Amino acid sequence: MTTAFTGGEALVETLIGHGIDTAFCLPGESYLGALESLRAHQNEIRLVVTRHESGASFAACAHARMTNKPGIAFVSRGPGASNAAIGVHTAKQDSTPMVLFVGQVPTHQIGREAFQEVDYHIMYGPLAKGVMQALLPGEVADITQRALTLAMDGRPGPVVVVLPENVTTSECKNKEIPAPEPRPAYKAESDAIARAAEMIDKASHPIVIGGEMVNFEAANDALENFLEASGAGLCAAFRRQGVIPTDHPACLGHFGLALAPYQKEMWEEVDLVIAAGTRLDAATTMDFELVSREQVLIHIYPDSAVLSVNAPDVALKSDCGAALEALSKALTTPPPEARLAWRRAQREKYEAWAIPPNGEALGAVDMNRVMATLGAKLPDDCTVTNDAGNFATWLHRFLPFKHRQAQAGPAAGAMGFAVPGALGAQLARPGKTVVALVGDGGFLMTGQELVTAVEQNLPIKVIVCDNSAYGTIAMHQVRRFGSENQYGVNLKSPDFAAAARAWGVEAWSVTQTDQFAPALDAALAHGGPALIHLKTDLRDLAASGLKLEP
Repeated sequence: MTTAFTGGEALVETLIGHGIDTAFCLPGESYLGALESLRAHQNEIRLVVTRHESGASFAACAHARMTNKPGIAFVSRGPGASNAAIGVHTAKQDSTPMVLFVGQVPTHQIGREAFQEVDYHIMYGPLAKGVMQALLPGEVADITQRALTLAMDGRPGPVVVVLPENVTTSECKNKEIPAPEPRPAYKAESDAIARAAEMIDKASHPIVIGGEMVNFEAANDALENFLEASGAGLCAAFRRQGVIPTDHPACLGHFGLALAPYQKEMWEEVDLVIAAGTRLDAATTMDFELVSREQVLIHIYPDSAVLSVNAPDVALKSDCGAALEALSKALTTPPPEARLAWRRAQREKYEAWAIPPNGEALGAVDMNRVMATLGAKLPDDCTVTNDAGNFATWLHRFLPFKHRQAQAGPAAGAMGFAVPGALGAQLARPGKTVVALVGDGGFLMTGQELVTAVEQNLPIKVIVCDNSAYGTIAMHQVRRFGSENQYGVNLKSPDFAAAARAWGVEAWSVTQTDQFAPALDAALAHGGPALIHLKTDLRDLAASGLKLEP
């Protein structure tokens, strides 16, 4: 029997033609045509069926972070699209390329508030780079190609493609599959490079903030060469650790939500800021207050809107790697010894800050020592995914990050990212160690994706940091209203290790610090998915040393 060439077939063949080999979904009747074509091409595209639409969109986002090509997710209309929105928002604030395909009611029902109908242009407009809808089977291939291209162009981000049910099941007479379009190169104007280089030559204490475009472009070598040529120090933007290795002599830590004590002192002396591939988001810049008017700002970014809102002294609308290479060549003098000496002094302060101290924990599990153990035992080429939550302050402060794929954490602070994110990272990096760190609150949102890991034979390792509370909110309540005024933040945690075993996952419970190292050794040695239930104490609020006193 000859199978008709449908809109769904056009979609899948376009994905294949653009190098897409992995997709995530929660199935729905509104895109049966696409599912049928994915079935027919299952040897070319691996389809991972998740347990919730947020899991599909989070996994696609993390997969894109690792591969630097669009992450792909399919969800059904209405409720499915609503559940997937958190991943779209995460991809937007992360500047991560993703295409979300959403089933829709048949074309003859559009606009009548049909069953589960949503106007996705209105719903997703503020969250995505673009929302496109195919109304005819012959439009599907072209729209898919445009979506993949837009997701990668300039500042990467999510694009939503709406697929009415009958469009993917109806015959498509046009069988032409559009070829991929390479991402356009963006280069800064030569006079802007010259002005920026002059400012760098004159600066006493320059600092680079390395952001998302460095990793997206794999411009890490260009960044390291610039740091050598300029003598500038570097702080990674929020959850962008790994733009250079944390053991690099120019690495001075990580910016996120609040400055460390040594960074506060350092920042008072910084006279030039080079924002390299970061949009200078609110978390990185402490609600946009980090860079003062007294500091000169050079901003490298391929998006005019981002440059405009930050009003730099020199705006370089450019790919990060190209601009950094041009700046390195344009510098007229070697970095002065005084600048290098200042950077060495700041590096010493950072190294001291990054050593986990002893004896600070009020609870029986000392997160400082847990991080020291993780840092010593995790392979240098591993990837760590993480959720929102105060437990993440420990990994940001203490864990070493050795390469550009070392970290995938949501800049949007989305709870529930870590476990499905680990699925996406593991699929992108087969054979590498992938560890998800997640709080008890976030795990209860998407932890069921461990079943997906079992089903797909993905050996992710999950560490649930369980303080039986929404710890970040408890911290804010302590700071604003005092320790005695916690409300609405305490949780009753289940036995996470027992739940994991019920799903077919090897698991260990850790209630004392000295139990963690053997549990981690066993989890890393295990050939399949594994979970460690780490029972922490809410009184140990953050890696800064903040405590919730009884």
